Amino acid sequence: MTNSTLSRFFGGSPGPVILRLIGLSVVVGIVLSALDLHPRQVLNHLVAMVEHIYYMGFDAVHWAIEYFLLGALIVIPIWLIMRVLKMGRDEPE
Repeated sequence: MTNSTLSRFFGGSPGPVILRLIGLSVVVGIVLSALDLHPRQVLNHLVAMVEHIYYMGFDAVHWAIEYFLLGALIVIPIWLIMRVLKMGRDEPE
């Protein structure tokens, strides 16, 4: 990467931007520590949230399949009966 590409990526000269990010990280770390939050706790909560969202997706698929099968137990036999009865007539479709 050229210096202009780095400057464009960082939104300014890389050195000062990195120093500002370090300073801001220390300040945020102090605030979070005062709130009794620790990096491992935050990471564990993020992982748990991602897992929860992941399993919610599978629960939704399971829910949809269950209701599809339940409905199909009624709909498919009725449809088959209607098709068989319609075949007995000489009506074009």
